[in-house]
Amino acid sequence: MDDEVTIARVYIHEADHGKRKSLLQEVLNILHDQQRMQGVVVFRAIAGFGDSGEVHAADILRLNVDLPLVIEFFDRPEIVHAALSLLDPLVPAGHILHWSATRHGGPPVRPIGTRGGGE
Repeated sequence: MDDEVTIARVYIHEADHGKRKSLLQEVLNILHDQQRMQGVVVFRAIAGFGDSGEVHAADILRLNVDLPLVIEFFDRPEIVHAALSLLDPLVPAGHILHWSATRHGGPPVRPIGTRGGGE
């Protein structure tokens, strides 16, 4: 069975800080604990750069590593958009992308009104 989902991708750095924890931990808290997102994965890049043009790269000579992180997640469109409204104030402007996709096969995306975990 195919389901329509929304996929979102958030670009941050390891050293980014949220209000009380690392920005990564705050984003994961929203996606896991508050929104119970269907699927989430975090990629740690070996190098990358953004608007500033400053290259952040893994280097054996550097002790302080501030590598790029990509957090990708998906769920029903209304669940993803609710999560994005919570992430917008935390994540730098322009660092979130989202698009529609079709989830092929597997069990259907949970019905509206349920939040996983047997709720």
